[in-house]
Amino acid sequence: MRATAQAVDRDAEATRQRIIEAAFAEMHRHGYQGMRLDDVLAAAGITKGGLYHHFGSKKSLAMAVIDTVIRAYVEDNWLRPLQASEQPLRTLIDIIRGQAGSVSDDIIRLGCPLNNLAQEMSPLDEDFRQQLNAIYMQWSAGIVNALESGRRSGSLRPSLDPEEVAMFILAALEGCMGMAKNAQNRAVLNSCTAGLINYLESLETQG
Repeated sequence: MRATAQAVDRDAEATRQRIIEAAFAEMHRHGYQGMRLDDVLAAAGITKGGLYHHFGSKKSLAMAVIDTVIRAYVEDNWLRPLQASEQPLRTLIDIIRGQAGSVSDDIIRLGCPLNNLAQEMSPLDEDFRQQLNAIYMQWSAGIVNALESGRRSGSLRPSLDPEEVAMFILAALEGCMGMAKNAQNRAVLNSCTAGLINYLESLETQG
């Protein structure tokens, strides 16, 4: 009996995750307002009743996408590597270089999902604005902590303002993605991130 209940729980969680992944793909292509639930249902292979069993509304589904996919991406690809690093600036540069080098064609074509949603929904819905801003603040705090660690170790200039630099880094990253999306050109992203990396390297102490 217990094994059967566990199997049901696993199936339910797998279905929920499938819905979230389908919704993320649709939101990335069309934005939240352009996302059609019928397309999500078709992509996930479920009925409308199955969707509403897990999510009470289109908005609650979108909030789950933000938390489960977008926040998790920032945590896995940025925050955890920075937390574990003994050379945070080098790690930050490696992440930026790696992300620019491995970004998918879909990201070049469609842009950063986090920035897209912030541009689309923050002026329209306070719940969206707060949830998206919380991710930006979490991301920024992780970079601030890394920069503060580097300053304490003496590897970064003591005059450096970690909060100011972290905000600039995020603005530059999102700006680089926006320019690459507008140009539909990966070379724009590569050139822009190279400039950001040069700036970060200038923050290191000499010798």
